[in-house]
Amino acid sequence: MPRTRPNIIITGTPGVGKTTLCESLASTTHLVHLAINRVAKERECHNGWHDALNSWIVDEDKVLDAIEEEVKLGGYLIDWHACDLFPESWIDLVIVLRSDSTVLYDRLKARNYSEQKLQENMDAEIMEVLLDEAREAFDEDLIIELQSNSSDDMEANIARIQTWAEQWTRDRCNEAMRDA
Repeated sequence: MPRTRPNIIITGTPGVGKTTLCESLASTTHLVHLAINRVAKERECHNGWHDALNSWIVDEDKVLDAIEEEVKLGGYLIDWHACDLFPESWIDLVIVLRSDSTVLYDRLKARNYSEQKLQENMDAEIMEVLLDEAREAFDEDLIIELQSNSSDDMEANIARIQTWAEQWTRDRCNEAMRDA
């Protein structure tokens, strides 16, 4: 059965505002915020804790197995710093959030990231690692790059994604009516 609600990946370097955006969108679109870091922890889709990076060592295969049935139904905002693990058939839109280096640095510093973790994330943002990853994994038509430097950016991003999701839903309803 075709999905009646879209699945949207919200990806980007840690600190660009993925979780904040997902939480806001979940309250306005009725899509479910699926935070992969929470899935990894709560459903034990990890291979332990990495002390130096202060994060779980996520087992991507276990994550996919754990969420497959629910995501195939549609209606999810998938919040993760990577997107290439998700099958393209599951995904209707990929949002790559980006932040200016100075803004991102201040956000990561406020999180008390270690110097190693801070530098790795800054390098990933500067080198457009996650944007390139999205371009390699998904059709260009599915990818939107959005700036996330301010509350004005956040509001504009929410409005844009909300409009997209509403149009996607209308289009699927129209297709279903034509096919009936």
